[in-house]
Amino acid sequence: MGGPNQSSISEFLLLGLSRQPQQQQLLFLLFLTMYLATVLGNLLIVLAISTDSRLHTPMYFFLSNLSFVDICFSSTTVPKVLANYINSYWKLPSG
Repeated sequence: MGGPNQSSISEFLLLGLSRQPQQQQLLFLLFLTMYLATVLGNLLIVLAISTDSRLHTPMYFFLSNLSFVDICFSSTTVPKVLANYINSYWKLPSG
C-alpha cells in the first residue's frame, strides 16, 4: 500500500446559484423580499409583545427574544448574500 494522502486544502470557493444576469436579478429580488418579510414580521412580533401589557408573560417573553435573535441572524447572513449578488452581477463580462 502507498503512503498516507499528502494533499491538503487550504481554501474553498462558493459558487453562485447562477451566472445569467436575468436569473441573478430575480434571485436578488427574491432574497431581498424574503429578508424584508422576515425582518418586518419579527419586528412586528417584538413590537406587539412589548406594547401590549397582557402579553408580558414568560411565553411571550421568550417568543420576543426568539424573534429578536432571528432578526440578528438574518441580518448577518442575507445582506452578505445580497452584496455578493450585486458584486457578481457587475463583474460579469459583457457579451
